[in-house]
Amino acid sequence: MILLLKIIFGFILASMLWVTTWASLQLNLFTHLPNIIRDPWVIATLFDAYYGFITFFLWVAYKESSILLTILWFIAIMLLGNIAMAIYVLIKLFQLDRNANITDLLVRK
Repeated sequence: MILLLKIIFGFILASMLWVTTWASLQLNLFTHLPNIIRDPWVIATLFDAYYGFITFFLWVAYKESSILLTILWFIAIMLLGNIAMAIYVLIKLFQLDRNANITDLLVRK
């Protein structure tokens, strides 16, 4: 299961980096933001994404023992979204012992 999670989150990270780079080369977000932010579906999608980021961050806050790391991860998640989230999970997966299970990933030590 741990190997499968490494593959999944590695794929998420790689594909998010690719699609973000591709989109950035196609269109300058900051130039077009005033136009696209008026679309109700863009607003709904942003609400959905950021509520997901906050939900994930609550797990990060539970896992982390350092307040400084917790704050830095909050900033990274809010700015980078799924890129930061995939990096966080991959870090935690690679820190696990060889005999670890999913519970070891999910719960605080």
